[in-house]
Amino acid sequence: MIKNSNSVREVKVLAQHICMSAFKARRVIDQIRGRSYEETLMILELMPYRASYPIFKLVYSAAANASHNVGLNEADLFISKAEVNGGPFVKKLRPRARGRSYPIKRPTCHITIVLKDKSKFFLAESKS
Repeated sequence: MIKNSNSVREVKVLAQHICMSAFKARRVIDQIRGRSYEETLMILELMPYRASYPIFKLVYSAAANASHNVGLNEADLFISKAEVNGGPFVKKLRPRARGRSYPIKRPTCHITIVLKDKSKFFLAESKS
């Protein structure tokens, strides 16, 4: 989704039903919030957490959308908003002794990332 309000362009990307806990994804998202695009890619490549790979793919896709659809320069992008919300649980049944079953609940999360153009953002901020 592309918003164009007050000459500030932003690109919003949403990934739904990622199979991991929202707490584990938030640990990675808190490290990249407010950083530039290139710095974010370096941080995500070097992080040892499993949650960093889907977030890396999401940031990379958002930057590709910004450059291809809107015409923004990737070097001027920064992460203005990043949030993780809990999603539904994937429920399975595991067989146990004596014909009983045990429920397995796998958490999922929804990740939202918004990229903005750094140069246009600071110009609009300085005017107001």
